[in-house]
Amino acid sequence: MIKSILIANRGEIAVRVIRAAREMGIRTVAVYSEADSHAMHTQLADQSVFIGASEPTESYLRADAILDAARETQAGAIHPGYGFLSERADFAEACADAGVIFIGPPASAMRKLGAKIDAKKLAVENDVPIAPGFFEPGASDEAVLKAARAMGYPLMLKASAGGGGRGMRVVREDDQLETELRLAREESRKAFGDDDMMVERLIEQPRHIEVQVLADQHGNAAALFERECSLQRRHQKLIEEAPSPVMTDTIWERLRDASLRLVRAAGYVGAGTVEFMLEPATGEIYFLEVNARLQVEHPVTEAITGVDLVQWQIRIASGETLALPEALMRGDRTAIRGHAIESRIVAEDPAHGFMPSVGKVLGWAEPSGPGIRFDTGFGAGAEVTRFYDSLVAKLIVHGTTREDAIRRLSMALRDTHILGVRTNVTYVLDLLSAPWFVSADFDTGTLGREMGEWLEPSSVPEELGSLVGLATASASSGGVSAVAETSPAWAIADGFRAL
Repeated sequence: MIKSILIANRGEIAVRVIRAAREMGIRTVAVYSEADSHAMHTQLADQSVFIGASEPTESYLRADAILDAARETQAGAIHPGYGFLSERADFAEACADAGVIFIGPPASAMRKLGAKIDAKKLAVENDVPIAPGFFEPGASDEAVLKAARAMGYPLMLKASAGGGGRGMRVVREDDQLETELRLAREESRKAFGDDDMMVERLIEQPRHIEVQVLADQHGNAAALFERECSLQRRHQKLIEEAPSPVMTDTIWERLRDASLRLVRAAGYVGAGTVEFMLEPATGEIYFLEVNARLQVEHPVTEAITGVDLVQWQIRIASGETLALPEALMRGDRTAIRGHAIESRIVAEDPAHGFMPSVGKVLGWAEPSGPGIRFDTGFGAGAEVTRFYDSLVAKLIVHGTTREDAIRRLSMALRDTHILGVRTNVTYVLDLLSAPWFVSADFDTGTLGREMGEWLEPSSVPEELGSLVGLATASASSGGVSAVAETSPAWAIADGFRAL
């Protein structure tokens, strides 16, 4: 049994793993950079270890520093979270060499699925449908250009090692092709140290559907239904739902069976996500890639299944047999409980080109109540820095129906107040009332078409306005007394008013 876990990550996912481990009676170790010296995850863990400067390459991406911290604290396992080292096969091997359990898939499975080109080939070998394309490791520019022109337009150039939309280019005309290929290669080389490219037929206005899988070390695997992840801005997901509002039993069975064939063929162990495109007009599905780790949006799956995915990651890494209720093991849709939606709350300014926002969090009020979950690694006094991802929190709601979940999410967003940095809360509130969202008539390009250029509504919630006014007066006067003297309500000395 695992007795202690070092979390090789930061922010809300580090907090999430710490709390899951704590429920299991497992000791936790946090690592932190200079920028995170007072971060929430360092306060919640049983022990914290400094690993380097603020730049990720000097801290969270330093496998040697993380393994040294594990040895120093006698941590028996490492949970990588997502991002950073979570999908590095060499890091998984280094953990094994050091005698530390890596809470994730084996390095061999990562290598089979890590590069999109290799994953596509494995998919074809196991009768998993893929979009028509050209997938050849190490292909030259000439080979890629020849294949693209033979395929015809529109098409998509994709970096084999890519992720998060980097190294991806849509090409609709031949005179764009050579320039876009050069740019995609350069972007991929800078981001991933690999510029292998592939070409796919462009699926117009698809939906992005992903399947959550769990697999143990004994050959058991389960597909825990799908997540709808089509609402994206520049290939970055913003809203995720489970189940998909357009899913049918027939499409689900194909998704489930294809996902399980693929992870079994790869020898996959742990939690992972198999991503697909769904072509609404035909009902066809096309395999995209496997994320060999926990996903940011895993809470919506937990909400509709009652399964704690992080705790099962730990149990599987400990050698336990996957033992879920029979309906969940079969992927029987009668086991789905209600509907869940997650909104990512990010530090950016949607009204000014989605520019990143950094600075100190001056005030913080988060929502609570039945069916509301708020995952974060921040709070009042925390610093949003330029060094890391702009994700500040994840707001997850669960309701009996999709309509219930939408109403609950809208209410919870109105109770979310973060002062000191700009966030996308008002932008998401606007999105939730859009007719195309309410009717679930959207695709991966909808946000760009409908809300690419967005102006903030002239009115803001009264409560938020009061908080902003208080924070401004407090900053200029050195305290809240000036406001309290003119507004008796602010004299109430409770925690909320103190913001």
